[in-house]
Amino acid sequence: MPHDQPASAPGPAPADASDHDPAEAPFLGLLATGAAAEEYERPVLRARAGGAAAARLAALERAKLLALRVRTELEDRRRREAELSALYATAHDLAGLRDLDAVLRAIVRRARSLLGTEVAYLTLNDPAAGDTYMRVTDGSVSARFQQLRLAMGEGLGGLVAQTARPYVTDSYFHDERFRHTRTIDSGVRDEGLVAILGVPLLLGSGVIGVLFAADRRERVFEPGQVALLAAHAAHAAVAIDTANLLAETRKTLTELEAANEIIRDRSAVIERASDVHDRLTELVLRGGGVQDVADAVAEVLDGDVEFTEPGRAPAAALDRSRTDGHAVRDGADWVAAVRAGEEVLGALVLRGHPALDPVDQRTLERAAMVTSLLLLARRTAGEAEQRVRGELLDDLLDAAARDPRLLRERAARVGADLDAPHVVLAARMSGARISDGDGPPRPDGTDRRRLWSAASHLAATRHGLAAVRDGGAVLLLPLDPDGDPAHTAREIAARLGTALHVPVTVGASSPVPAPAARPAAVADAYAEARRCREALCALGRAGQGAAAADFGFLGLLLADTRDVDGFVHRTLGPVADYDARRGTELLRTLGAYFACGMSPARTKDELHVHVNTVAQRLERVGRLLGPDWQSPARALEIQLALRLHQLSAAVTRETEE
Repeated sequence: MPHDQPASAPGPAPADASDHDPAEAPFLGLLATGAAAEEYERPVLRARAGGAAAARLAALERAKLLALRVRTELEDRRRREAELSALYATAHDLAGLRDLDAVLRAIVRRARSLLGTEVAYLTLNDPAAGDTYMRVTDGSVSARFQQLRLAMGEGLGGLVAQTARPYVTDSYFHDERFRHTRTIDSGVRDEGLVAILGVPLLLGSGVIGVLFAADRRERVFEPGQVALLAAHAAHAAVAIDTANLLAETRKTLTELEAANEIIRDRSAVIERASDVHDRLTELVLRGGGVQDVADAVAEVLDGDVEFTEPGRAPAAALDRSRTDGHAVRDGADWVAAVRAGEEVLGALVLRGHPALDPVDQRTLERAAMVTSLLLLARRTAGEAEQRVRGELLDDLLDAAARDPRLLRERAARVGADLDAPHVVLAARMSGARISDGDGPPRPDGTDRRRLWSAASHLAATRHGLAAVRDGGAVLLLPLDPDGDPAHTAREIAARLGTALHVPVTVGASSPVPAPAARPAAVADAYAEARRCREALCALGRAGQGAAAADFGFLGLLLADTRDVDGFVHRTLGPVADYDARRGTELLRTLGAYFACGMSPARTKDELHVHVNTVAQRLERVGRLLGPDWQSPARALEIQLALRLHQLSAAVTRETEE
C-alpha cells in the first residue's frame, strides 16, 4: 500500500476474475444443468452490473446467443428422440410378442396412441365366409359394434379390404363413396363414431385385414397421419405373420414328429429374422439415420446396400417391389421399395448379391420398412418446424401488440434473430393458375402448398420466416446493414422459380431494422412488398423480383417511406457529382433545356452562352446518364428529379437564412 494513501481509502478495483475467464464458461454450466432460457441473461447482467468492458460484454452476448442456439438444438433433438421412441416402441413391443392375441391387442392399442384417437379397432378377413369381421377393439363401448361383420365392399372397412387402399372420412354418415348398410350404420351409430381412417393390413399383394383409427367427432386426418398409420399397419402385418408362423410351427411340432428337422429349421429362420429386426429397431431407437440402417443391413447381408431416391432406382424393379410388397431381383441386384402406404419414398438396393435366401430377403424388406418410418418421422419434424415459422410470421403480421420478449424467444427456437435488419418479400406464382369463375385467376391448392414448401425451405436455410398469405407466400429474411432489398427480391424470385419450375414474382419492402422491437413495421413492409409485386405484374414483368427503388418515380408511390433524396440521387447523382468535382453547370443547363422545350437554340439564349456550349454540355449529360436520357420515360423522371432537387435546395437556403 502506498504511504501517502490512508489505510481506509479504497484502492483501484481489482480486475474481476471472470474478465479473464472464457466468455463461454458460464453458459456451459447452464447447458449442462438444462437451465431455462431466461437464465442465460444473468451472466451478461452480472457482467454489466460489475462494470465489465465493452469487449467482454460483446463476447458474453455472442456466447449467450451461441449457447441459446445449442440449447434449442438440444431441445429439438430430445423432442425428435421422444417422437421416435413413441413411434418405434411398437416395433420393439411387437418384436418381443409371440402370441397372436397379444400381438393384435398391442397393434390396436398402439394405433390409438400414435394417432391420439378415441377408438381403434382391427378386422381380419375370413376367406371361408368371404367377408371381414371385427377381431380386436380398443376404446369401444358398444357390443353391437364389437360383433360387426362386413361383406367385401360394404362400409368403409369393406371397401379398404376389397381395394387394399387406405380410405378416410371426416364424417362417416355424410360420405357417399362407399356402400352403407343398415347393419353397419347401426353399429357405427351405436359406437358414436364420426371420423374414421382405415388402412389395409397387407402381406405381399394380399389383404389379411384392416386397421382403423376413429373419433366420435368430425376430424380431418392429415396425409402424414394416413401414411403413419399405413406404415404401422405394414409393420403390424409382418408381426401378425410372424406370430402366425410361430403358432404354425408349434402346431407342426406337436403333430408331425417326422417333420421335426424341417420345423427346427423354420423356427431358426424366424428367430434369425426376428433378431435382425430387433437389431434394426435398436439402431433406430439410438438415433440412427437412413444411412446407418443401410450400413447395418450391408454388414448382415455381407454386401453393398444403398438408399436411392425414387427417380434414381431401377423403375421396373421398384414398381414390382411396390406392387408385390417384397424385395425383387434386378439382374445381379435386389431392390426393396421404401414406401408409406401408396407413396414411394425410395428404395434399398443390395448390389452384387444375386443369390439371396428367404431370410435375407425378409431382412432387406424389413430394413426398407424401418427406413420408411425414419423418413416419415423426419418429414413430420420438418413440417412441424415449418408450421412454427409460419405461425410466428403470422403473429408479426396480424398482432402488432405482441410482447417483443416473447417474439425474440420464439424466434430463437427456430434460429431467427428478430433484432437484426430484415426485408419482407411477397411472392406469388405466375403460372399454373385456375379461375374462380367471375374472379381473377388464382393459384390452386397444390400450387400454394408447393410455393409454401419451397418458401419455407428457403427461409429455414437463411434463418428467416415464411408463411402463406393472400394466395401467395410472404418471407421475412435477414438483410445485411448494407444489403439491397431489390437484389434480394431478384435472387428469391430466381431461386423459387428454379425450385417450382414456374415463374415466381417477388416484391420487396424497404429494410425493417428490428422486427421484434416494432412488430407493426412488418405489416407495413408486407403491404409495400405486395404493391411492388403487383406493380411488376401490371408492367408485364411477372416472374421477376424488385423493390420500390427499381421503379423510378413510381417507387415514391409504392414505398411506405418517401425517399425523395434517394430518388434524386439515383436519377441525377452522376451529373451532380460531376458538377461538384469540376465546378461545371450541367444541372443548371439540364434544367434550362427542359424549361425551354428541349430546344438548344432557346436554351443558349436562356443561359447566355453559345449554342455549341449547350451542345457540349448536353453531350456530357448523355455520357453521364446514358444514351436514353431523352426518351419520354427517362425525361419524365429527370424533370421530376430536377424539380425535387430545386425544391430541396430552396428549402435548405430558407432554413439557413
